Amino acid sequence: DVQLQASGGGLVQAGGCLRLSCAASGFTIDDYAIGWFRQAPGKEREGVSCISSSDGSTYYADSVKGRFTISSDNAKNTVYLQMNRVKPEDTAVYYCAADSSGRFTIPYITTMRPNWYDYWGKGTQVTVSS
Repeated sequence: DVQLQASGGGLVQAGGCLRLSCAASGFTIDDYAIGWFRQAPGKEREGVSCISSSDGSTYYADSVKGRFTISSDNAKNTVYLQMNRVKPEDTAVYYCAADSSGRFTIPYITTMRPNWYDYWGKGTQVTVSS
């Protein structure tokens, strides 16, 4: 049974930091591309970052590049999103998802589309106060 469990959200002041975790079960993360998406009220779901833990390739949306870092721990079957210098516009529900066919294409993507992803976890709320 494939499951993704996102955690680590909370309330943080602008300029602060937060680390989100995505614990996977029922599959091995290095067989998948693992992505983080976010959705703010009234907005479409936005791809934030993704990683292939099999080759270490990563992608970041322009809005988070230089502030967020995605990483993976294969031994724990977990992907992390380190969020630094957060801004009020980072406020959203953050979701992690798994793409069964994307782990070798990350170096070539220019965006992340939700419909590429096969499995989704429940979200974790991140709220950044100004």
